Amino acid sequence: MNEHINGIAVSRGIAIGRALLLGQEPLQVKHYLISEKHVAREVKRLQAGFELAVQELRRVQRSIMDDASSAELHALLDVHAMLLEDPELQMGAAAFIEKRRYNAEWALMQQLAHFSREFDAMEDSYLRERKVDLEQLVKRVVHCMRAPDIAAVQSSSSLAEFVAVFGAHGQAAHAGAASEAADGPLADCKSQDWPFIIVAHDLAPADMLHFKSVAFAGFVADTGGVTSHTTIVARSLDIPAVVGTKNASQRIAQDAILIIHAEAGVVIVNPDAQTLAHYFELQKNDLQVRERQQQLLHTPAVTQDGQAVELLANIEFPADCEVAIAAGAVGVGLFRSEFLFMGREGVLPDEHEQYLAYKEAVLAMKGLPVTIRTVDIGADKLLHSASHQGRSEWDQSPLGLRAIRWSLSSPEMFRTQLRALLRAAVHGPLNILLPMLSHFSQVQEARAQLELSRQELRAAQVPFGEVRLGAMVEVPAAALMVEQFLDDVDFVSIGSNDLTQYTLAVDRTNEAVAHLFDATHPAVLQLIAHVIAQCHKRGKHVSVCGEIAGDPMVTDLLLGLGLTSFSMHPVQLLQVKERIVHANASQLADWARQVLASNTPHTLIAQHAHVEQVAA
Repeated sequence: MNEHINGIAVSRGIAIGRALLLGQEPLQVKHYLISEKHVAREVKRLQAGFELAVQELRRVQRSIMDDASSAELHALLDVHAMLLEDPELQMGAAAFIEKRRYNAEWALMQQLAHFSREFDAMEDSYLRERKVDLEQLVKRVVHCMRAPDIAAVQSSSSLAEFVAVFGAHGQAAHAGAASEAADGPLADCKSQDWPFIIVAHDLAPADMLHFKSVAFAGFVADTGGVTSHTTIVARSLDIPAVVGTKNASQRIAQDAILIIHAEAGVVIVNPDAQTLAHYFELQKNDLQVRERQQQLLHTPAVTQDGQAVELLANIEFPADCEVAIAAGAVGVGLFRSEFLFMGREGVLPDEHEQYLAYKEAVLAMKGLPVTIRTVDIGADKLLHSASHQGRSEWDQSPLGLRAIRWSLSSPEMFRTQLRALLRAAVHGPLNILLPMLSHFSQVQEARAQLELSRQELRAAQVPFGEVRLGAMVEVPAAALMVEQFLDDVDFVSIGSNDLTQYTLAVDRTNEAVAHLFDATHPAVLQLIAHVIAQCHKRGKHVSVCGEIAGDPMVTDLLLGLGLTSFSMHPVQLLQVKERIVHANASQLADWARQVLASNTPHTLIAQHAHVEQVAA
């Protein structure tokens, strides 16, 4: 009773329900050699599997076209479909069929293994976690190749039928079924109409859409991290979730009663009656808090002493703008442009494609400002163009050729993006944010490239708009020398995630050291305070766009340090706004100085948050 399984906290809330186990078994494929006369047949089966998988993803996309709450999910499905449509995966598998005489499934798994090794070599956490997406897609293609009646699958009318045909491993339990584990203190639970809690080894965004339609309460996954697509969807749908549990799908029995305490990253299996009653009460309180926060949707974010605070949204795709506006964001503080560059084996996005994407985001924000970060990934094998094919493995390191370093080393690629951004600025206020700055010369070079981009557009008689240029502070060197940057930039954005990682030399996706990742570490807070103070001194706008911006426990500290601009995932906006409207920024300044001077700031922050929670 009361078995605890720990994982990674990626959303908020408490879910209580009955386990529905899916995908417990690893994907098994047959391995055999084929004769030459069967090569064409196997290649055709491979092609049919890809075509069917893409068709199904596209059909799911169309089914949620008008659902504003699924905008982020729609965009992720688009990325998955584009990955399947990229020729490299299919062509590589076909080559194994033609040259080595592997059967189609075996050939596809060999090509997946090849790509997986490349992903594992990447030190960028966001890119490394894309391997899970690829594995999910390959599994879908293999199921499609195995379909006994492809025509019947193509005519199915819902993802529910698709899942039924290709079945997730393990059978769906009925919500009212009696639990094998529900005895002793849980005997009264047998008649409870429990909602589903999905437990899986991994869970693709398309699968989440299906289970959203049957109102599941939460999910638990063996795989995943803070930047996985499954996590992104969980946040956008505001579903309690714990990922990265390693083996929860093996430890949890079908129909077991579960509690997900999302903020704590904990799953409680078969709780006793006392624990269950406690969490039912916590869940009730959580729902009341959410209802209270929802009433603040149209309330200005202004502190008790009259300090106006700007609440912005972090987004991944243009479609997310609708979600940001619905959540009450007054602009986009960070639009990651990486989605345009991913899965582009050999071909980078051209100016027109980028322009259309940026234009879509600007128009969707209806006159509110949009800050777009230039590409923040490296010239690794996932993205390489012809000019980068000879680069070595060290280019994939987070300390290597990536972000602004890659942009400045590839001026034509960089100006292509800058021209697209300048053109999109015609349609509304647009800011450009430069990532991973560490040298003053990088700002000067970027400004020079921006001016060249303007000249190129003038020469081509293409209209463009005015933009503001910003520096992203996520490297300790940039924080320490921010005064120099302020001469040549219009604003600053503090990326607390990378600033923490680089300051503490901790990769938070590495399970062995993830516990050392602490954005409230004294050194990190000192750097953040220094940047805010210097920006105020020079009259420059400064915001924080990392995870701590959306953490209500840290809101009062950031207000006390003088921060007036926060950028976060849209789902976090209201809980941060609630802290802001009850805070007195001027009175928090003295307490913030005490926190900065402490060796254990996290303890002081937690104590302060508890006092404020009790007072509320």
